Amino acid sequence: MIAHLVLFRPKADMSPQERQSVLDGLTSAAVDIPSVRTLRVGRRVRHGVAGYEQMMHQDFEYAVIIEFDNVEGLKAYLAHPKHTALGDHFTRLSSAALAYDYEMVDVKAL
Repeated sequence: MIAHLVLFRPKADMSPQERQSVLDGLTSAAVDIPSVRTLRVGRRVRHGVAGYEQMMHQDFEYAVIIEFDNVEGLKAYLAHPKHTALGDHFTRLSSAALAYDYEMVDVKAL
């Protein structure tokens, strides 16, 4: 399984309509791009327990995790016009973002 991980910090002046536009784009991508297995969006949780949380020097308020069966599915997603539209949203509306791709395995299956 391939995981496409995006960490996202929205611009401070991002409007509620712009936030909704990003969510609508993610929902559309999840439904309309056949190679997307799952698409999850989450907001950062702060628990205050001493340790790693304080070591994170950059703050990313949101995470998006999109899963694909294989690299070909990821490539199809990246080439899809819905992804292009999402990329435009993230570029225009983020003060910082990171995106990485990982091949994931279930350690119980090793």
